[in-house]
Amino acid sequence: MSGFVWLGRTNLDGDGQADLENHGGPEKAVNVYPAEHYPYWAQTIGLTNLHPGGFGENFTIEGLLESDVCIGDIFEIGESLVQISQPRQPCWKLARRWRVKDLALRVQETGRTGWYFRVLREGHVQAGTRLVLVQRHHPNWTVSAANEVMHHWIGDRKTAQKLADCIHLSPRWREKLKRRALNGRSENTSPRLDGPVKVDD
Repeated sequence: MSGFVWLGRTNLDGDGQADLENHGGPEKAVNVYPAEHYPYWAQTIGLTNLHPGGFGENFTIEGLLESDVCIGDIFEIGESLVQISQPRQPCWKLARRWRVKDLALRVQETGRTGWYFRVLREGHVQAGTRLVLVQRHHPNWTVSAANEVMHHWIGDRKTAQKLADCIHLSPRWREKLKRRALNGRSENTSPRLDGPVKVDD
């Protein structure tokens, strides 16, 4: 991204999404990924040609990891005001892009997922602009902690309900966690992780 780009309620200007059920929309207006994860993927699976935007993110950032930011955090960036809505849940398209069959699962399991912003105030943004933390609502619910509950603490109904009660978490995540709190089961993630197209070995 170079120059000023308009950040609207559902996406950055020019960033079209074909699958609005799983990508884009108000709760997933901006996909954010820490550049600090790139060396890990280079070392573990040989993705040495990663560059900003390499994981499909709109913003490649430095200095903030999943353990540093929380659900509901509000940041000012340029003219806009954004809020963390949920961790990213990677899908099979990431694996197809890099031709690594289990990449989406690895991203999920390692917690190196990045996160999404919803847009509270529209405005122009520009590469190189600092993200300034304006407000923190839920200091106990880091993006890392939310990932742990969703993907690893499967049988913990009580904690699932606590995260579901986080009012700034995206409605979709809250609904999933409420169902888990009721029935003690996680939903089948195979279609999202595996997708309709298999990656060749």
